[in-house]
Amino acid sequence: MDEKDWNAIQILFQEKNISRASERLYISQPALTYRLKNLENEFGTKLFFKIKGGIEFTSEGVHLVEYAEEMIKKLQKTKDYMLNIQQDVRGTLRLGVSSNFAQYKLPKILKSFSIQFPNVQFNINTGWSNDIINLLNSATVQLGILRGNYEWYGKKALLHTEKLCLISKKEIKLEALPELPFINYKTDSSLKTLINGWWHDRYSEPPFIMMETDRLDTCKEMVKNDLGIAIVPQICLQPSDNLQIHELSYHDGEPVNRYTWLMYNQDSLQLSTVKNFINFLNENPNI
Repeated sequence: MDEKDWNAIQILFQEKNISRASERLYISQPALTYRLKNLENEFGTKLFFKIKGGIEFTSEGVHLVEYAEEMIKKLQKTKDYMLNIQQDVRGTLRLGVSSNFAQYKLPKILKSFSIQFPNVQFNINTGWSNDIINLLNSATVQLGILRGNYEWYGKKALLHTEKLCLISKKEIKLEALPELPFINYKTDSSLKTLINGWWHDRYSEPPFIMMETDRLDTCKEMVKNDLGIAIVPQICLQPSDNLQIHELSYHDGEPVNRYTWLMYNQDSLQLSTVKNFINFLNENPNI
């Protein structure tokens, strides 16, 4: 069993479907089936069985998946440290980044870092912050950039602070907010909690939700076309949006802030790529 087998069995377990797994592995279905048959012959046991719409793993198959995942991690760790031995800062930096931060902040950061360290490559996973914390816990990524408060027992540093803002096309009165059409968007639980906490602090009745969108950008476009109001993090706002913006605060005057955190394990600092990226972020806080 080699690295290709480890990847094949891991992706098949994720997809539970040979067709989708073969697409992700960039091999044909017959080639994947042949590789899996060889694995079953090698271990002398059935690894999975067919069900309607896909496959299900046997207990032996699940055990082999766990072994494959462990071996992939060990191999990646070995590659990281072998590259780290070299004098130049080179290798692959594996980052897990909250989607909004990845869209509005990360490209400029990576561009500037690449100019200083041209031999570093990037492997980026983006998603909601609860997905990123899972990637950190599984050691899939070396560094996580998350928005909101998540329990983490490794190293944690505040990277960015921004305000939560009410946006509208026209000027509005805050006391009339519950009567105005409100646009919701899908986001992670930490931001939902922050928005709901502010609303309950200021109003006794719920918002008049008239629209739900799948993305923050879609929500903002609806507001720009005067279809309703919304509450969004400051990171997504640009002067060219031409919107009315109210920075939110609680009844006691405290601003409603959204925090972005950098998280990693202490062991990761042994890698020159990770150490230099963290130093770069600390030295360039306003990039």
